[in-house]
Amino acid sequence: MAKISLNRLSRGASGLGSRIRGAGGGSLSAEGCDPGEDTIIRSYDRYKHTKTMMILVVLVLAIILFAVDIGLGAYRLGIAEVYGIIFDRILNWIPVSDMTLDQIVVWEYRMPRVIVAILAGIGLAMAGAAMQSMMKNPLADPYTTGISSGAAFGATLAITLGITLLPGNYGTVVNAFVCSLIPAGFIILLSTFRKPSPAMIILSGIALMYIFNAIQTYMMLIADPDAASSVYAWTVGTLSYASWSNIPFILAVVIGGGIVLMYMARVLNTMNAGDSFAKSIGINVNHARIIVLITISILAAGIVSFTGIIGFVGLVGPHIARMFVGSDNKILIPAAGLMGACVMLLADCVVQLVGSSSIPVGIITSIIGGPLFMFLIIRQKKEVW
Repeated sequence: MAKISLNRLSRGASGLGSRIRGAGGGSLSAEGCDPGEDTIIRSYDRYKHTKTMMILVVLVLAIILFAVDIGLGAYRLGIAEVYGIIFDRILNWIPVSDMTLDQIVVWEYRMPRVIVAILAGIGLAMAGAAMQSMMKNPLADPYTTGISSGAAFGATLAITLGITLLPGNYGTVVNAFVCSLIPAGFIILLSTFRKPSPAMIILSGIALMYIFNAIQTYMMLIADPDAASSVYAWTVGTLSYASWSNIPFILAVVIGGGIVLMYMARVLNTMNAGDSFAKSIGINVNHARIIVLITISILAAGIVSFTGIIGFVGLVGPHIARMFVGSDNKILIPAAGLMGACVMLLADCVVQLVGSSSIPVGIITSIIGGPLFMFLIIRQKKEVW
């Protein structure tokens, strides 16, 4: 009997590995699979197909929204016109002084804002997906560690009191970036004395958030009304300050952070099974958690220091992606990044349709993300976690 069972298991594994598609759109399974094994193979194949189709659909949606967002505004352009201008500019590179009006509108005024929106959406959603997996908590996002409040505190220092670590136009950005890393540094320092659990990390971040928010509120109360208004606009998230000079830094942070998170995806999958199981197979859970936390902190800090605090992208993007691709972080993290980019592009499209680019995009992401997140929580299957 043991020999028969081993032969059957071998045939089933071979069928899973050698499955091929029939010419008529049907599927053929390897010989020797009993009906139960064939059902499992078919279910697994449909699951892989769903994940692939989801990523392709979201990618196509992002490509469409990219052109739509650029084309919206007082000077309207169609999707075909936008891509025609982009490819013509790439293939026939000319100085800015020789550009046509359409090229100037697309390249100089709108593309930097849209590219920053895409990078911000990708980075925040990837960080949110990784943090939710690390914490095993569907409500976790990059700001749970206090990153957003630290960045807001640094920006408020620069705008209201003129205290900056670096003089010049980038004083606010540098302040926000450095201060946003303070909560992560505190948690890492805390972990040297005590092993940080997910609950400890979240509660420490919340405690720091209240401290930073209290100081920030006081500075806004004693500040000049114009400075207080600028702080408020920054704290709700805006793409108004996006420029070509911002993009290289944000791109480097997003690519670097994405590479590290993808490298840690297998470890995150193991940690989802519980710390005890991860430790039993030789994973240093505390060390892995600190690496992921540092990566998330730098990734989110590098984005919010340029855009301000953009809410709900790090929550909604991963949840929508998880509904289609499951909890495998090797697929979930990039899928969440694409979904985050779509959410940001959609929010910026709404800003442009309203007709006032002065409206902070963070307001729109909150208006869209709040009800959507509530709906997703109600529908979310508990087994996913």
